[in-house]
Amino acid sequence: MRMPLARQVVEAVAMENGVCVRPMAMRRTNLDTGETEIVPVPCGATLASKCPTCAERARRLRMAQCKAGWHLEDEPVPDPDPPSEDAKVLAGFRADLEALRRDAERDSDPAGVAELDELIGQVDDELNALGVRGKAAPDNRDRPRRARSTRRRQDAPDLPRLPVDKRTIGRTYEAPDGTTWRPSMFLTLTCDTYGRVRSDGTPVDPGSYDYRRAARDAIHFPKLIDRFWQNLRRCVGWDVQYFAALEPQRRLAPHLHAAIRGTVPRMVLRQVAAATYHQVWWPPCDRPIYPDTALPAWDTDSGAYLDPTTGEALPTWDEALDAIGEEDEPAHVARFGPQLRVDGVTANSAHTGRMIGYLTKYLTKSLDTCHDTDSDAHRRHVERLADALRHEPCSPGCANWLRYGVQPRNPKPGLVPGRCRGKAHRRETLGFGGRRVLVSRRWSGKTLADHRADRIAWVRQQLEALGHTATGTGPAAAPGPGADSSRTVCTLLRPGDPAAPRREHLLLQAVAQRRAWRAQLDTANAAAPGRHPATGPPGAPIAA
Repeated sequence: MRMPLARQVVEAVAMENGVCVRPMAMRRTNLDTGETEIVPVPCGATLASKCPTCAERARRLRMAQCKAGWHLEDEPVPDPDPPSEDAKVLAGFRADLEALRRDAERDSDPAGVAELDELIGQVDDELNALGVRGKAAPDNRDRPRRARSTRRRQDAPDLPRLPVDKRTIGRTYEAPDGTTWRPSMFLTLTCDTYGRVRSDGTPVDPGSYDYRRAARDAIHFPKLIDRFWQNLRRCVGWDVQYFAALEPQRRLAPHLHAAIRGTVPRMVLRQVAAATYHQVWWPPCDRPIYPDTALPAWDTDSGAYLDPTTGEALPTWDEALDAIGEEDEPAHVARFGPQLRVDGVTANSAHTGRMIGYLTKYLTKSLDTCHDTDSDAHRRHVERLADALRHEPCSPGCANWLRYGVQPRNPKPGLVPGRCRGKAHRRETLGFGGRRVLVSRRWSGKTLADHRADRIAWVRQQLEALGHTATGTGPAAAPGPGADSSRTVCTLLRPGDPAAPRREHLLLQAVAQRRAWRAQLDTANAAAPGRHPATGPPGAPIAA
């Protein structure tokens, strides 16, 4: 039983060679010759529990993205190009369709409205094909817009508000000897306290630990983060850019690390964090109305959930929101905790590399595995938080609203409280339903796909410098980064396809392919005396 399995040996060799351990089969067809072949492609997983190789590759790509935008000297995103004449013509036609749709609504012509909506969708698609981003008008015309008072809470300090300049580059400092530098910052934000905890993160008194508030703060933490960046930009008067990653503390509360381009006074950051809050204007959800043994039932005729005693339909989501008065308090108010840490970082220093590694160290793990849960006290702590998250509403469409006498938005049959399939209710997320990596739009001027293309382009440059092209021999001629894909079509094989090989064969094929590329690259390097391989982006593989 101590002897390793053959598949484990192959997977170990695959990880040593940087090969995906869960490859997928893709059929590649040559349009000139009609020849087809089955090639393995990486699965693209971001968690090490699924594929350690792909997860590490994704983490290093995020590291490259963080480094690319942290210490820029120039604005990364230029002004957008002026619209073309074809786009202007389509926009005018789109305006005429909008006027016709308004007339059809006034004449109570649902068939005409549906036809015009289809034409409007086609025009929006044509505009997108011409390089226009977004849509000319939103699609939620029928949904009423709800507005709450924008007056700040009395228990929150006021913040100065300045017009936000389009500048994203930080301030330049000059020393007495004439040396200039443009430093940046590393920020850490935490949630509020819910009770005293020990050094391992477990509560001292589990009975008084506020698990409900901890669950709600985790669910609404993404909104609180967005509000913080909005307040910070309005307070400092320029478009602050950030690269942030979320991880849990030992007490399992959300914990945010952010790389900020430029510098902001520490006093201002503390003031903004203390004055930032997010109010959740939801129906009351503190006390359940229906027990688990007598829940509302779905009625097919009315298309709604009915009270098990009276048989009346539950209030809809919009009716429940309308019942919230102006004098009522929000269902929850999310805030940051008093702990805040700010570090200064300069470009091209060893400290910068350590900070980037610290920022992305947990991206390959799910939130519930970032810290060890070997002790019984820690496992019980996780179970209590998971139980609080199980019955807490996570969104307007959450099934848990049935316990509180409210129909979820867009109800459908089969909703069971406590079994919502939302991301926030999963144990591995610990209530956080947002993205693990948060990057501002003008961080590096490139998308993640652009950074991935830069890494592939770097590999191609190295191969061309060694005398290998797409039509020659070597890694560039093999199915890899140097292959010409202009005359090929790739389609992913679905499960059950008779042509799909077993995963073990794909894994062996991928390992052999990677070893062949490595051997050819080593041979080319040995044939070029005096040439040292150039260093590429962090974690640049032989073949992307």
